[in-house]
Amino acid sequence: MDEPKGTGTDPGHGGAPPPPFRAAVDALRGARLRPQIEVEPTPAPKRLAPYAHALEAAVVDDEQDVADGRLVLLHDPAGHDAWRGTFRLVTLVRAELEPEMAADPLLPDVCWSWLTGALTARGLAYGEPSGTVTRASSHYFGGLSARPAASQIEIRASWTPREGRGGAPDAAAHLAAWCDLLAQVAGLPPASPGDSSVVTLPQRRGPQSR
Repeated sequence: MDEPKGTGTDPGHGGAPPPPFRAAVDALRGARLRPQIEVEPTPAPKRLAPYAHALEAAVVDDEQDVADGRLVLLHDPAGHDAWRGTFRLVTLVRAELEPEMAADPLLPDVCWSWLTGALTARGLAYGEPSGTVTRASSHYFGGLSARPAASQIEIRASWTPREGRGGAPDAAAHLAAWCDLLAQVAGLPPASPGDSSVVTLPQRRGPQSR
């Protein structure tokens, strides 16, 4: 994420992007998202697949970032045995938590359920999900001892979206589901009031200044 901003698309080492990949990228660019989530393109990885498009996002509440993440769309027209498809979505999501919340033994399972639940709630078919949920705590000493202890949750995951007509997945819907995950990690209320599928954890510490 420290690289210079670009289009977010790797032109690919397989030549001109094929129509399914172009359609998926166009869908990502045209997606309508929650106003609290700011999304922009970022340089895509060059070694994971012949074609890639990457986005980074921040959840902004009262002009302060409360969570951030990165989503990468990969495409290999020849298919990939591990993916069981020609497309793959890879993500990193992270946010700060209250130490008490980070100590909850159910936290990893709940956070993973936020991802799968966000996809299911949007009616999306997907396969081969995998990933990790990591929690880390920082305690400060010496010249930094005035800082309060800080805890962070990090979700790394990937899944294979089902391909639709023309060979392209519903990339816009997968992006919307990913933004639902970001919103939940950030502690925002669900977009649809009364959504009983949402599992709520205690509120985190106040947002960090941008």
